[in-house]
Amino acid sequence: MTTSAASTTTAAASARPGRRRAARRVLPLLLPAALFLGAALAGPRLAPHTIDAPVTATYATAGDGAFLGGDQLGRDVWSRLLDGGTALIGCAFLIAAAVTAAAALLGCLAVLHPRAGRILERTADVAILLPSVLGIMLVALAWPDGGRLAVVTAAVVLGTPFAVRVVAAAAAPLAAAGYVEAALMRGESSLSITVRELLPNLRGTVTTLFGLRFVEAVYIISTAAFLQIGPQPPEADWALMIRENAPGILLNPWAVLAPSAAIALLAITVNLAASAPAPRTQAVTSA
Repeated sequence: MTTSAASTTTAAASARPGRRRAARRVLPLLLPAALFLGAALAGPRLAPHTIDAPVTATYATAGDGAFLGGDQLGRDVWSRLLDGGTALIGCAFLIAAAVTAAAALLGCLAVLHPRAGRILERTADVAILLPSVLGIMLVALAWPDGGRLAVVTAAVVLGTPFAVRVVAAAAAPLAAAGYVEAALMRGESSLSITVRELLPNLRGTVTTLFGLRFVEAVYIISTAAFLQIGPQPPEADWALMIRENAPGILLNPWAVLAPSAAIALLAITVNLAASAPAPRTQAVTSA
């Protein structure tokens, strides 16, 4: 018993440096995303002016009561910037979560049931051929009053097929593992095997997939807003701000550059944070 306790203590002590190294690697990637998301979500409470009230001249430069100047209607660009990220982040998170969850479930079920998996993969191959922006435009035309809901629905439907292929490719080697075959022999359901056996070994893939889907959702929502699909004036939306203020970029560049930078920083920080928990690959060297 003493030897066993000593072995346990030694193993725990040897694991601590590894956990500290992992924390030092992950925290610098998670912190920027946490700070940016926190600032964006708290932005509406920090805005010094209302988003639809003119406070300065049209395309006024920075200063004179407007930190980043005015937009095409003289509204405070800084206030609209602080308010414009909440809905974008919420919709992108919803799309990424829905796509990742559906892909994780369908991708694992596809490898556990090869016949159904082949049908699912062929369907996904056909759906992947449809560009997301074109699909969103078709949905918006068929659902003119859908607004953001139409964009979210179209993005989830069109983004799931590719994500299913990614998860299925990662889960295929695991489906042939001994512990999965043992679970099948015990008569466990496909859903139970997916949740208890496959997904715990796909954490890195699923987490990275969520980050990529979030970034893609940000770009899809922004593109749709730029095409006036989804958010409508006078709503404060980063992509909509770019479209509205593009004619006055030479008069007040901040009206366009600030929301553009916000979209880019959102995508970069979240993508880095999503890739942080994934295990690092190690080079294999021959003796």
